[in-house]
Amino acid sequence: MEDRSAALAAKRQALLEAGVDMLDPAAVYVEDTVSVGAGTMLLPGTILRGETVVGRGCTIGPNVMLTDCTVEDDCTINTAQCEKSVIRARCEIGPYTHIRPNCDVGEGSKIGAFVQLKNSVLGKGTKMAHLTYVGDSDVGDGCNFGCGTVTCNYDGFKKSRTRIGDRVFIGCHTNFIPPVSVGDGAFIAAATTITKDVPPDALAVGRPHQTVREGWAEVNRRKKQKQ
Repeated sequence: MEDRSAALAAKRQALLEAGVDMLDPAAVYVEDTVSVGAGTMLLPGTILRGETVVGRGCTIGPNVMLTDCTVEDDCTINTAQCEKSVIRARCEIGPYTHIRPNCDVGEGSKIGAFVQLKNSVLGKGTKMAHLTYVGDSDVGDGCNFGCGTVTCNYDGFKKSRTRIGDRVFIGCHTNFIPPVSVGDGAFIAAATTITKDVPPDALAVGRPHQTVREGWAEVNRRKKQKQ
């Protein structure tokens, strides 16, 4: 145990001497196989494991675990867990993000709160701000994912891929039922379930029609008062 603690302390000291910043070195865990670029800040609760490589000018933490990941320059990762994936330059990840194995997050992308990625490739500048699951998917550049979007990649027997082109706008609470493709520049209306391919620059709407019964709520309240 003492040997392990000494090795961790030696690794932290070597990184500090190489120009890596640490707010509280004792609260950072970095395995000897890890590489970190100069000018990167490691905040408390940072755990870097395996063959992880972190570039220059990044901010990692607080509360981040990277395992066998490559993180390019000028990224920010906050309260996240990432495994066996690549995060390209100038990405913003977190908080509360889970990037599972075999992901490639495109340059300048923003992956936010309660988003999970798995076995997916994202283009440059794609945004998923919150509450989204994207698995087994190929996503183009400049896409915007609304809250609550899900790729329904598993049908109980096999996993299928979703393919989304460049500059696609995806409204909140969209479900993709793959295998399905969406062309460049398409617009998916909120609360839509996509079961068929969407052509480029098309609008896709797949939601139930709204029904309004005027006065229903008042009648319902009166019924409850009589009970």
